[in-house]
Amino acid sequence: MGKTVLRVEDIEKTYYLDGVEVNALRGVSFKVEEGEFISLMGVSGSGKSTLMHILGCLDRQTSGKLYIDDVDVEGLSDNELAKIRNNKIGFVFQSFNLLPRSTALKNVELPLIYAGVSSRERTKRAKNALESVGLKDRMYHLPTQLSGGQQQRVAIARALVTNPSVLLADEPTGNLDSVSGGEILEILKKLHKQKITIILVTHELYVAELAERIIKVSDGKVIPDNNKVKNKRNKGQKT
Repeated sequence: MGKTVLRVEDIEKTYYLDGVEVNALRGVSFKVEEGEFISLMGVSGSGKSTLMHILGCLDRQTSGKLYIDDVDVEGLSDNELAKIRNNKIGFVFQSFNLLPRSTALKNVELPLIYAGVSSRERTKRAKNALESVGLKDRMYHLPTQLSGGQQQRVAIARALVTNPSVLLADEPTGNLDSVSGGEILEILKKLHKQKITIILVTHELYVAELAERIIKVSDGKVIPDNNKVKNKRNKGQKT
C-alpha cells in the first residue's frame, strides 16, 4: 500500500434550511492513496458537492475527522486552512474561475504569489505547467481570448503549479462541448500516469469510469465499493 494522502473518518454534515434539519452527510469514511485516481459520483442532492467542499477545506464538517497528509484539519485556524488549500489541494472547477483581466500565465502564477515564491521561480513553474497542458503558445492570452477547453487547461495548470497532494476536479467538463470535454479527460488520464493523485467529482458514469475506483454517494452516505471500477475489472475481456 502507498502513502495515504487523504483520510475521511465518519464525517457528518448537518445544516438547517428554513428551520428544517438537513443531514447532508451521514457517516462518510474512505481513504485515498498517493497516485490514486478516484471518482466521487452521485446525482444532484446526493451529498457529493458537500463532501467535495469539506475535502477541499472550503467547509467544515459537523463531526468526524479529515486528515490531509496525516494532518487533522479540524483544529486548524482559517489562515492555516488557507495554507492547506493553497499548498496541498489543487482545485479545478466547472466554471474555470479565472481572473478575466490577467493572462493565462498570471492566472497560473497566482497560487505561487500567495505562497511567497519569487517572481523568477513562479514564472518558470507557471510556464512549465502551461506547457504540460498544451498551452505553450497561449501563455499571454486573456481568458476571453481562449476557448472554454483552453480556459479549463489554464485552470488545470494553476491547480498543478504548487505540486499539490491532491488534485480535486469538480465536474471539470460540465461547461464544455463533447470534444473539449474529451480533451480535458485525456489530460486527467495523462496526469494520473504521472502518479498525480486525482479526485474527480461527477454525475456522469462515462466520466467516472476513467478512474481506478468509483466512490458512489447517495443520500449522504458512501455506497461500499469492494471492487475496482468496471472498465478496469473487464480489462482483457472480449465482447
